[in-house]
Amino acid sequence: MQKEEVKQDLREYVEQTIIPQYDHFDKAHQRDHVEMVICQSLEIAERLDVDLNMVYAIAAYHDTGLCEGREHHHEVSARIILHDEHLLRWFTPEQIQTMAEAAEDHRASAGHAPRSIYGRIVAEADRFIDPETIVRRTIQFGIDHYPTLSREQHYQRMLEHLHEKYGRNGYLQLWFPDSPNAQRLEQLRQLMDDTPRLQQLFNHLF
Repeated sequence: MQKEEVKQDLREYVEQTIIPQYDHFDKAHQRDHVEMVICQSLEIAERLDVDLNMVYAIAAYHDTGLCEGREHHHEVSARIILHDEHLLRWFTPEQIQTMAEAAEDHRASAGHAPRSIYGRIVAEADRFIDPETIVRRTIQFGIDHYPTLSREQHYQRMLEHLHEKYGRNGYLQLWFPDSPNAQRLEQLRQLMDDTPRLQQLFNHLF
């Protein structure tokens, strides 16, 4: 059965009010990031028995908590969803609670699995794994947050982050085995194992 499209007035509200907030975040979490997460979330959701409007809204709001910093941004994003009374135009309080939990659970370093299918969708979509994009975003984050580091220190910080998150013993978890992310993750790990190629990519992007 063909799924219904996301409601036009919900899209308009998100595009006018929510997405512009990403213009004020670090370079790794601007409009291109939230638009990618929305697109990936909807693609995953097409194969599942879920509400596309909820999927769309969760993806749009998932990083809005960065307005209060990175450390607790997932919790702040959940609070923003719970306190946005405009969402009652499209969702029940129960749906909004599920959406808030999904936003809170999306963080890769969370110590528990997402509480619902909606949390797994946004968590997977947020982990769009393109090796060059990940290296670029890691460099951008480092430049934004650690501007006094030397070039070599930025390289070492990038290495530590890549292995901590994406390494074979890293904390990243994929929630859909048939996701293209599984193949992309292996490609990234191969790049991480190839020091000359990784160094060359870092130098090019830096």
